[in-house]
This record gives sequence, structure tokens and C-alpha cells, in this order.
Amino acid sequence: MNTETKQPEELLEEQVLPEEETVSPADEQPAEAATGKKQKKKKTLKQELIEWVCTIAAALLIAFVVRTFICEFVVVDGNSMNHTLLNSEVMLVTKPEYMLGDPERFDVVVCHYPNRGDTYFVKRVVGLPGDTVAIYDGYLYINGEKQPEEYLTIRPNYTYSERVIPEGQYFVLGDNRASSNDSHIIGPLDRDMILGKVHFVLFPFDSIRTIE
Repeated sequence: MNTETKQPEELLEEQVLPEEETVSPADEQPAEAATGKKQKKKKTLKQELIEWVCTIAAALLIAFVVRTFICEFVVVDGNSMNHTLLNSEVMLVTKPEYMLGDPERFDVVVCHYPNRGDTYFVKRVVGLPGDTVAIYDGYLYINGEKQPEEYLTIRPNYTYSERVIPEGQYFVLGDNRASSNDSHIIGPLDRDMILGKVHFVLFPFDSIRTIE
């Protein structure tokens, strides 16, 4: 019995697809979609300018909120807090403590002075509302008790007669008592003039330390 065999050329001819092909949905998409790439629409100069303005405005708003309600860096200007704080050192000042509560005795604070605008002063709170404050022979007396104030290196060279601190006010002094424009000259400060508490010196880096 003879078996007919076909040559390879004949087999290939039988496997040729018809001229009409079916097209899959993926093939119907544009070439850029098939490759997963989308052409970005070029922004106009106006759009870019608006984006920059919005970015800058957002950054300024965040900075304002942080500076007003959370913390800020303040540079020491002058020698009135020697040697606790030195001229040109950079302090970290925090705000929440005095938004949620009141200053405590011996806190080192940043404050404003009457009729001095937005100028910052850094001093130490020594007298609270209702306290009796006096300075004799270089020592601070609070409610009749002599305060050692071991953080002082220069004691005051003046006398301050007994005075009761009114409600809502605080008595502040510089740690360089012999050279400080503070409450012994300008009087006690209103509560709203005390803005924040000094926690750390952050610069110069070789002088980083906590402040007490």
C-alpha cells in the first residue's frame, strides 16, 4: 500500500493564513497607549507662574504658623544674659507652653517690651503675679526669701525696694544683672508680652546645650 507524502513546501502553503485578519482590541488602540506612554500636555507660562505663586504662598503660610504657634530660632543680641546666653548664639524658642499655660519662676523667655514694637528681648522670669520682689546687697529676694541664683556670674550692683507684682504681670531680669535693661527699670511685663520659652542653644555647634 502506497502512502502519499507531502513535501515541506506543500505543508507550508496549507498553513498560510487568509488575507483577512482579525484585530484584537489592544491593536485598535493608538500606538502611545499600547506602549503605556502618554504624551504630557505642555504647561503654559501662566500655569507655571500660578503654580510657583501657590507653592511660595503655601510655604510662607506654613512658616508663619510654625513661627507663631510652635517654635522659632532667635539670635541673642547683646550681653544682658551672660553667661547663660552669649551674644550671637542661636536659641530654639518654643511657644505651646505659654499658649496652654503660664510662665514659671526662673524660666528663660523671649518677650516684648512696652513701646518697643516687635523687638525681641530674652530674660529670666523671677517674679510671678502676687509675689513680693526685692534686690539687696546683690541678692534677689522673693516673698522675703533670699534666692541663691547659682546661674549668676555677675550680681546686681543696685538696690530694688520691695514691690508686689500685680496680677497678670511678671518680673523679668537679665542674668548679667549689672548690665541689663529689664523689669528693675521698665517694671513688670504684661502676660501677653511673654512669647516663648528658651530650651536650647543650637549654634555655634560646639556650644549646643540646654538652657535652665
